[in-house]
Amino acid sequence: MELDEHGRPEMPLAGGEVETLLGFLDYQRATLAWKCNGLSDEQLRRPLTPTVMSLGAMLMHLARVEDYWFSEVVGEGGEAEPWRSMEWAAEWRDAASETGEELRRIWTASLDRSRAVVATSLAGDDDALAATHPAWGGHGRVSLRWVLVHMIEETARHAGHIDIIRELIDGMTGDHNRAK
Repeated sequence: MELDEHGRPEMPLAGGEVETLLGFLDYQRATLAWKCNGLSDEQLRRPLTPTVMSLGAMLMHLARVEDYWFSEVVGEGGEAEPWRSMEWAAEWRDAASETGEELRRIWTASLDRSRAVVATSLAGDDDALAATHPAWGGHGRVSLRWVLVHMIEETARHAGHIDIIRELIDGMTGDHNRAK
């Protein structure tokens, strides 16, 4: 098993269902271990401190990631605006200049494009999940299955950040407050 520089297993890029799912789970487990390694007992107990991330920046980032993986990679289309005019990762700072309405519009539009690409890919193609697409500027290939699982992971990872930031803003907490 190949490990990255942080001791995380490389995820299968075009594996079967079980291999892909277990690969993502083991990667996330190893990420948790990496992020907690080397900290003292006191550091592990320390409450959250403020961060430079904002909820608007998270919407903008997730919109960009949706467009990259679904429209550019799976749909094999070119980079669309506003991303083409923006350096990579600039969405984290550029979101501060947008209104909440515009940030929500950008994110919702990217979700609509992603859903359309997936629907088109799956229409009448029994092998669509396994078909691979060029990624990382042609330096690798990934399956639609991998992209779907990766987007679950990416969205879930940032949902955890969103929970913390939202609680700091107005006290609203995650799903554990839902009526059972």
